[in-house]
Amino acid sequence: MKRMRLIKLDGATNFRDLGGYVGVDNKKVRFGKIYRADSLSALSRDDIKKLNELNIVYDCDLRSYYEQEMAPDKAWKAEFIDCHLYAEGADEQDDRASSTKLTKKIKPMDNYLGQIYQKVLLSTYGQKIFRAIFEKLLALKENQALVFHCSAGKDRTGMTAALILMGLGVSDDDIARDYLITNQLYHFSYQKNQPSDDEMANLVAKMNLTKADSAGIEGITETIRMGWGSFDNFFIQVLGFSQNDLLELRNKFLEEK
Repeated sequence: MKRMRLIKLDGATNFRDLGGYVGVDNKKVRFGKIYRADSLSALSRDDIKKLNELNIVYDCDLRSYYEQEMAPDKAWKAEFIDCHLYAEGADEQDDRASSTKLTKKIKPMDNYLGQIYQKVLLSTYGQKIFRAIFEKLLALKENQALVFHCSAGKDRTGMTAALILMGLGVSDDDIARDYLITNQLYHFSYQKNQPSDDEMANLVAKMNLTKADSAGIEGITETIRMGWGSFDNFFIQVLGFSQNDLLELRNKFLEEK
């Protein structure tokens, strides 16, 4: 069966399935398990019906308190989880960068977005939120799915998607390509329409033939390699999971081609 990454909704432009990328041991990320999105505050009744049919049981909202209050997610059967990714208010009192010794090993990114992503990844608060999302991923049952989202589905969502895909062994180029699809989708949005299945397929095919601009997203991938050597070490040493958790994550979300 042909699977498309873009889930067409009336009230969201950038709702996508993370499935289909090649990961560890040449296995593919499973479709229908992990979704990334932009704001879910304008969903139509048909949209909610579609999301219920996808059996999405966790809605992880990466937006700030203010954004959540001004444009709350439409309610459906999923459990709403506040995962605001940027520390604010009381969060900032507990937030701190990683140890000085570690920070000296990690060179600052030379681009603005990379610096922001790196700062979030190195903060104890950001790490707390990433851990919470991985906990929900590990809690999913066989027929269940999760969505994480921010307002545009770009920066906060892009960081989170990069971390998850890196954990599943997806290549840096594919991680960057997934990140950059957002730009193309908003091109269609400005034209007040959505890409057809053929247009979306051509968009992805074109990106597969083009080296992605990964400068921003390296704030996640390269920072992890500089600081810990690999995602595996970051997942265990920083996020506090076990080797068995890592194996479970990959068994749950990867499948044979």
